[in-house]
Amino acid sequence: MPLERRSWAEPFKIKVVEPVRLTTREQRERAIAEAGYNTFLLRSRDVYIDLLTDSGTSAMSDRQWAGMMLGDEAYAGSENFYSLEDAVHRYYGYRHLIPTHQGRGAENIISRVLIKPGDVVPGNMYFTTTRLHQEMAGGRFVDVIIDEAHDPASEHPFKGNVDLDKLEHVLKANPGRVPYVSVAATVNMAGGQPISLANLQAVRELATRYGVRVILDATRIAENSWFIQQREAGQQGRSVAAIVRDLCALTDGCTMSAKKDPLANIGGFLAVNDDEIAQQAQNLLVVFEGLHTYGGMAGRDMQAVAIGISESVDDHHIRARIGQVEYLGAKLRNWGVPIVLPVGGHGVFLDARAFLPHIPQSQYPAQALAAALYLDSGVRAMERGAVSAGRDAATGEEHMPRLELVRLTIPRRVYTQAHMDVTAESVYCLYEERDRIRGLRMTYEPKLLRFFQARFEWV
Repeated sequence: MPLERRSWAEPFKIKVVEPVRLTTREQRERAIAEAGYNTFLLRSRDVYIDLLTDSGTSAMSDRQWAGMMLGDEAYAGSENFYSLEDAVHRYYGYRHLIPTHQGRGAENIISRVLIKPGDVVPGNMYFTTTRLHQEMAGGRFVDVIIDEAHDPASEHPFKGNVDLDKLEHVLKANPGRVPYVSVAATVNMAGGQPISLANLQAVRELATRYGVRVILDATRIAENSWFIQQREAGQQGRSVAAIVRDLCALTDGCTMSAKKDPLANIGGFLAVNDDEIAQQAQNLLVVFEGLHTYGGMAGRDMQAVAIGISESVDDHHIRARIGQVEYLGAKLRNWGVPIVLPVGGHGVFLDARAFLPHIPQSQYPAQALAAALYLDSGVRAMERGAVSAGRDAATGEEHMPRLELVRLTIPRRVYTQAHMDVTAESVYCLYEERDRIRGLRMTYEPKLLRFFQARFEWV
């Protein structure tokens, strides 16, 4: 009798392993207390399975490591810059490359080049560093994502889509004050949710009608393209690489953290088509990062990113990468654990509001759940809720987003399915005893991006 479904396996072999330290409950209690119940402040030696982020935590391939040995560390005109430039041209299609130390370096530069004080920047849900750079340049972010994105239980296949009516309202209400539409693919804060190719096409047409640019956050564009291939009518059978090019062709430029999809441990870039914007960006690059042919990266890192870009758009790689995320999500969903649906591309997001309904949002249930998960098993996750949302730049009032989430972020090519089993079992055990988890109060609050360094105590 034929099988209804055949299993898949990772398209790689493991060559090198890194031992991890197993801790006791007592050791974890001490470690999380010293960290102020903020998982960002834990030492990595005290973490068993690290799902804090997929940023810079991927395992590089043998080809990437070999490429690093070809690092040309010339201050000007590094050969590795031209390798990276060629990869950006080939796989994304943009004309100009501005290399930065990581994605937020690119966000800083494009914000300073395009945004003037009083401008309004519409986008498909905020991201922490993106919004901060827009605000520091004098702009104001306006969320124009579809309503389904704010509902964890909605199974809309493209919850990253822009609501075109919302976008046009912003464009009409702010003539001459919208420097660009900020589009993320995928949308991190919504749970790693993709935007459809058709929706981005409609955004492009609307923006063009109003004379406004479209700037893409392409950090996880290969993962977004996989979802388009799997879910969008007419896209089945097309390669991820081809869909990536189509997405980029609908935009005027992109910011990229090469620490995500391109599989590198550091690096990023801004890529644009406009000559004048490129010149202004290169000038600012010299001020904030470094010469225009290395920016914020060593030559060896540029080579690793160039190779990683080519590996990132391989269909077999993306299938295994997202398959592991879906595996973890399916286990949790089958056990009744409330998660964001559909499962996103780079992690499984726990719905902390539904998980801990007895904890008010003012006591940061997502932060409390992340701390409790670490205490239970040594698994490090991160909060994506009220703490990450921060405060209104004008009023100082805390943002209280509808989404109060804990992100279980899966590094690429790092963990096995057994690690996912351990993680799922720990989450399930916490869910069974969720009434025992208490809320947190903040004891130290940094002025900017508080989720990185804030400290808490149990209520």
